Amino acid sequence: MTETTVHAVLEARFALDGGAMFGVVPKPLWTRTNPADDANRIDLGTRCMLIRHPVAGNILVDVGIGQKWDEKGRRIYNIRHTDEGEGGAALGLEAGLRAYGLGMDDIDHVILTHLHFDHAGGLTVVRDGELQPVFAGRPHYVMRQHWEWANAPSERDAGSFRREDFGIFEDRPDLAPLTLLDGITELFDGVTLIPRYGHTPAMSCVLVDAGHDKYIYLADLIPTAGHVRIPYVMGYDLDPRATCREKREILSEAARHDWVLFFEHDPTRATCRVEPDGRGQWRIAQ
Repeated sequence: MTETTVHAVLEARFALDGGAMFGVVPKPLWTRTNPADDANRIDLGTRCMLIRHPVAGNILVDVGIGQKWDEKGRRIYNIRHTDEGEGGAALGLEAGLRAYGLGMDDIDHVILTHLHFDHAGGLTVVRDGELQPVFAGRPHYVMRQHWEWANAPSERDAGSFRREDFGIFEDRPDLAPLTLLDGITELFDGVTLIPRYGHTPAMSCVLVDAGHDKYIYLADLIPTAGHVRIPYVMGYDLDPRATCREKREILSEAARHDWVLFFEHDPTRATCRVEPDGRGQWRIAQ
């Protein structure tokens, strides 16, 4: 491999309340792009980014919602893993990687944008009644400030974190090595983590220079294509004003430099480019 390539890996589909996903935006507006079901939930994806790097190897950005869900949890969030296989055995990330000729053991590095359950749930799996790391021995990376927050969150967002996902880093550091990062970090040549603070402290967006294109993995800054407009901010965000400011910064840079937006949660669209709409906002380029 002589150049970096970027690929979308859809680990699962799930659903969350549409009102929570769009905050103060009225339902008649957000349902134009993200229709709701009878329970007011909108369809979402857990889309990981696979970076095939000529030096670092195979890098996975986020790991999806994982498989540690009982029937009640699967029903509440309408979790449907990619290619559930014969007999309903959920494959999820394994099936997504297989589309690129890779197995779980082929992943060399794991970047975590943040540790909410729909991004970090795939870090561990239950085997023989015990939690085990999915990517044993592989280096994992997350922002230090976010790691500290995840281990002592506020009452408002504590429900988004599950220690069974990421406690393995403290419980078994020999099996799950974790590197904590500070500030904007070029982790590998052309792979840069950019911390953002509106959704949760020090969530990372990941900018990847793939030669002819640059991709920005947006995590929960702009979760779906329906969230491109600046005011379309999730009710889950701890600091919505910061999210608006950070969205404007990213979208301005993306339009100016022709970056490709990479959506983690859009159920059908993985990427797009944006352009100014002439009214101080941005729109998906046709």
